[in-house]
Order: sequence, then structure tokens, then C-alpha cells
Amino acid sequence: MEFSKEKIDEIKKKHGGAFVIECDGKSALLRKPNRNDMSYALAASNGGKDAIKMNEAFLNNLWVEGDEEIRTDDSYFFAASEQLGDIFEKRVASLKKL
Repeated sequence: MEFSKEKIDEIKKKHGGAFVIECDGKSALLRKPNRNDMSYALAASNGGKDAIKMNEAFLNNLWVEGDEEIRTDDSYFFAASEQLGDIFEKRVASLKKL
């Protein structure tokens, strides 16, 4: 599935970022996650104990549009799930005892 530049720009402006997951000709446009998404996914997955439910929660919450097989076909879902961890922008922090 192709996504218009206008749609991508809209998502970037509204959510601070956009991502595309692609697998075997299928694709999905996702928005940038926030702490509420993390909180919801943790709650939906019994505190992070169920990785499948966590990935389902992330994928469904961040989903903008795309090929539904990514959400419904296990082989596409598992491939997309492997990429979800990289969607979170991580910065390096340090702690100093004063």
C-alpha cells in the first residue's frame, strides 16, 4: 500500500513522527507513540507479561492506515511485531549522585 506525502506530513505534524512497516508487499502507516500508548499496552498485556497482547495494543493504537493483513494474519503480525521496539525514540540519560 502506498501512502500519500500529504497523509504522512499530516501524521508527522499531529503526532511528531510517522513510520511505515513493510513486509512482503504489505505495509502499514503508524504514528509516533507516546507515554499513554505505553501505559495502555502495559495494562493490556498484564504489566508486560504477555508480549503478543502488548504488540497488538501498540499496533492497534498506533495504526493510521494500511493493509489489514498486518493486523490479522499471524505471519505478517509477527514480522511487524519484531519492528515495534524500534519505534520508540530512546535518549540516553545519566544519573549522578550529588
